[in-house]
Amino acid sequence: MTHRPLIAVPARFSATASALRHAAEVNARALIEAVWRAGGEPATLHPHAPGGTADPAEVAGRLSRFDALLLPGGGDLAPHRYGAAHAHRAVYDVDDEQDAFDLELARRALASGLPLLAVCRGLQVVNTALGGTLHQDMGGPGREHRHVRHPVSLAPGSALARAAGADKAEASCYHHQHVDRLGEGLTVTARAADGTAEALELPHKPGWFVAVQWHPEDTAQEDPVQQRLFDELVRAAHRTR
Repeated sequence: MTHRPLIAVPARFSATASALRHAAEVNARALIEAVWRAGGEPATLHPHAPGGTADPAEVAGRLSRFDALLLPGGGDLAPHRYGAAHAHRAVYDVDDEQDAFDLELARRALASGLPLLAVCRGLQVVNTALGGTLHQDMGGPGREHRHVRHPVSLAPGSALARAAGADKAEASCYHHQHVDRLGEGLTVTARAADGTAEALELPHKPGWFVAVQWHPEDTAQEDPVQQRLFDELVRAAHRTR
């Protein structure tokens, strides 16, 4: 029997969860099941960054036992993390410990070449970790990409296009922020019709890495193009093992 590679997925803090008497640490079931279908063993990581500061050595040590990392969606990053002096009124669910932990995970994974798939907030985490910035709000209803499915064009030859096996995809989006200035070394490998950057890659870094602004887990069960992103993450994890 082939052992499933271990895919680290940092938990998201939740004030409530069904049948639990306390605040919870959670991940979307659709996300976890997409990793499982791909042949991976998803493992939740407890975010530990007391006072909003993560210990790089501790994070690297914890990550070293895994074969890949998946940075999931979630609430907004604190704007001060990318140098903004003020927070837009639309910014929500900011958690300093979550931010610090996710940012350090991204830095450690990228530095070591650990396979990494970043989803929605995860893409914004990677962009911020590499010195990029975000537009804090896309302009409210009618302009934001919340509860929206739309086509995206994939850059030919990109890791994303190779994984998807296509040059276009139907993206299920839930975001009101998007990339402003790109982080160091990043390139845009998918865009929406309105020009929004929908995927990022680091072409000159070791290891497999794709970041998408949409939620592939939303439709992965019925859309092979979306499922292939998780499949490719797990294939890269097998190579890591």
